Amino acid sequence: MSRRQVLSLLPAAGLLAVAAPSRAAAGIDHARLIANTVSIFAGTSDVNARPEVAAKLATIVRTARQRLTAMDQAGADELFSGLRLGTDDVNLRLAYQYLFEIALATRTPGGELDDDTAVQRRVVDGLQWLHERHFGDQSTGYYGNWHNWEIGIPTHVSRTLALLADRVRAERPDLTAAYITSMDAFLRNGKNGDVDLDSRFHTGANLADITANRILQGALTGDDARVGKAISDQATVFATIDPYNLQHGNTDGHYRDGSFIQHHSVAYTGSYGKALLTRVVQTLKTLEGATSGGASDLAGVVHRWIADGFAPLIFEGWMMEIVKGRAVSRTTTGYADVGVIVEAIADLADHVEGDGALALKKYAKFLPAADTAAFVSPISIARYAAIRADSAIPAADLNPSERSVAFNAMDRNVHRRPGYAFALARSSDRISKYEYMNGENLMPWFQGDGAYYLYLAGEDQREVFGVDYYTAVSPYRLAGVTAPVEERRTVPDLYGRFWYENPGHPLNFTSSSESQNTYVYFPRAGNTFSGGATLGAYGAAGMVQSDDAAYTAKQAGLLPDDFVAYRNARATKSWFMLDDEIVVLAAGVTGQGGRAAVTTVDSRIAAPGDTVALTGEAWDGRAWQAGDTTPPRWLRYANGTRSTAIGYAFLTRQTVAAGLETVTRSRRVVRTANPDTSVTKNVFTASVAHPATGDLTALAYALVPHATETRLRGYTNGPLTVLANDRHVQAIKHKTLGIVACNVFADGPRHAERLLIDGPASVIVQSAGGRTVVALSDPTMKRDRVTVVLSGAALRLDAADEGVTVRRVPGGTLVQATTRHAHGRTFTATLR
Repeated sequence: MSRRQVLSLLPAAGLLAVAAPSRAAAGIDHARLIANTVSIFAGTSDVNARPEVAAKLATIVRTARQRLTAMDQAGADELFSGLRLGTDDVNLRLAYQYLFEIALATRTPGGELDDDTAVQRRVVDGLQWLHERHFGDQSTGYYGNWHNWEIGIPTHVSRTLALLADRVRAERPDLTAAYITSMDAFLRNGKNGDVDLDSRFHTGANLADITANRILQGALTGDDARVGKAISDQATVFATIDPYNLQHGNTDGHYRDGSFIQHHSVAYTGSYGKALLTRVVQTLKTLEGATSGGASDLAGVVHRWIADGFAPLIFEGWMMEIVKGRAVSRTTTGYADVGVIVEAIADLADHVEGDGALALKKYAKFLPAADTAAFVSPISIARYAAIRADSAIPAADLNPSERSVAFNAMDRNVHRRPGYAFALARSSDRISKYEYMNGENLMPWFQGDGAYYLYLAGEDQREVFGVDYYTAVSPYRLAGVTAPVEERRTVPDLYGRFWYENPGHPLNFTSSSESQNTYVYFPRAGNTFSGGATLGAYGAAGMVQSDDAAYTAKQAGLLPDDFVAYRNARATKSWFMLDDEIVVLAAGVTGQGGRAAVTTVDSRIAAPGDTVALTGEAWDGRAWQAGDTTPPRWLRYANGTRSTAIGYAFLTRQTVAAGLETVTRSRRVVRTANPDTSVTKNVFTASVAHPATGDLTALAYALVPHATETRLRGYTNGPLTVLANDRHVQAIKHKTLGIVACNVFADGPRHAERLLIDGPASVIVQSAGGRTVVALSDPTMKRDRVTVVLSGAALRLDAADEGVTVRRVPGGTLVQATTRHAHGRTFTATLR
């Protein structure tokens, strides 16, 4: 839906029944809103009596007692032992978090601290103390990260005030109003102490967080207008982003193809996306019965987020690396990410009508059992347990068994088959190459340069990917990446802090400035070609590798002399995603500037005790050995302990450096806040070197999940043919599938097999049983139309997407798609 469509939907949606202040006075039950909030976090007597919730109650009480002990042991200028206050915004946020955790235990029915008035008074006194000394004075606050002041601290404060509303009203009647005044004052990226939809800080998940807090604040003070505007502001996050009709200049949110973007250019479903999901579902629960009407329409929108945006990115309960931004370096990503989503699914099922509710419950049952100890709400735990225990609900994936998804709006691909999933990260002048921030993801440089991840069924993905993958594998040898041969330094190493500081420069480099975002935190690439087409469950993607915005700006003299920017390697790449293999083509590879380059075919990690074997065969049929300079025809990496294997069928002849090494590193090499835990892994790497001198090289190979040696030998005279592989055209043919897939990077007509394609374009054609299906897209997102001519006997149109025309031309059949403002979408036509 567009924002305009959402706005037309709002009056019928219960979530927005209070959007207009004129309707708000009669439409809001503030007491119910607060009671709903308390029950979300503390549960109810009936729910908390259930055995499934016992562990959560124990955790709430145990955490509160730990915080109380820290309170008892606090030193000078501390509310809690170990949290020195006055200059550290993180410590101040944690102090408020600890107060919330104590308050929660005093409102949790069935808990040992339930309704403990003495403890509640300690919390209220703590709130008063923090406000007087560290939060109420605007002249001494707002140091460090803006997020703590505008979102983190207000979240804990608002929830704590809601939990202890009666106690605060009785003992500190002015405290709530004082805090709201201060929180409004700290909302410095807003407007007049309120949300500003034109602010780059008030978008997506951040906007949902801020508005959820303001809903609570309005309920606490009986402020209908505040609640109504906050709900109305939050409603904008439900709108599908239309990049050709941006509202408030905002690019953050969900797109038609299932993509989710935060920070205006970062693919972020797996981090900020799940945070947004959690917040809007919590809002649905908070407002239930507190406003007139229902909210099934907006709940249906969230259901589509899950089906089209989240589900493709979840493999056997693991959130894929390609949509986590800087969170890839955290120790808790992966299964824990999906646990958050499962909680939202269990709750959302109660708000979605008809078949949608059952589909969500089936999916919650299909995913591996979540760790409910990490759930926020005891009620969610009970709901989820009921779904898992209900024999009338069959487990069912929201993904079809075979699926290929082009998230072109965020430069990502996911390709799924029974037994494996392939995930690809691209970049462009629209989407960032990577995200680094706050000492997280310290060595991200090539993560958007065609890095890919091949997930195999049955594996514990924590042992294969996650933080340990980035810890053990060289950042220059991520699977799929072409990198120059050089050593780079992290931002803290370069500048002695987590960002580049130069407020005197015309670009005003400060910690959260736009220039910091553009050139340090998440720089975009320079290429326009990044995208591809899908045809049913098959996919094609292409990308022209480029420098990032920082290097380009530095060469143009726009950045300070002491700002360090790195030049990238160059390559033109394609990925053709089929049934049994993913075919990878690279051409025009150069390290630039007299540097060599290396393309990594794959890098994988295993536990030191795993039985790992590497076998292969040369083109003359001899056995290939590690260290052999003879070009291999195929290689096979097998982990006998895990019963998994991947094959690499080479379609061009080149020396491949492949081998195993034991690597030990601390997890702090990728994130400064990680525990200083040493990780030892057996690292397999297969790579191709591109010398600094000589002709630009091209290579082609196929990744073959679960390959046997017999199957790999079959590629000698097998179904795959490389039709073209240069900087202008990359194309392959799969004889068995009847598929020709092609990326044309150059302008003008280009030939591939029996196709004449007007480039730039991505095209897949499949012919079988007298039927030919053609799929076309514009990976540059700049063309008005894409055209392909199929030579041979004229074909007649059977069916086509809107915007596709078919006509006979001399020597064949012309298929043309109107791609203007399609944002990389695929158009198909079926011919006979």
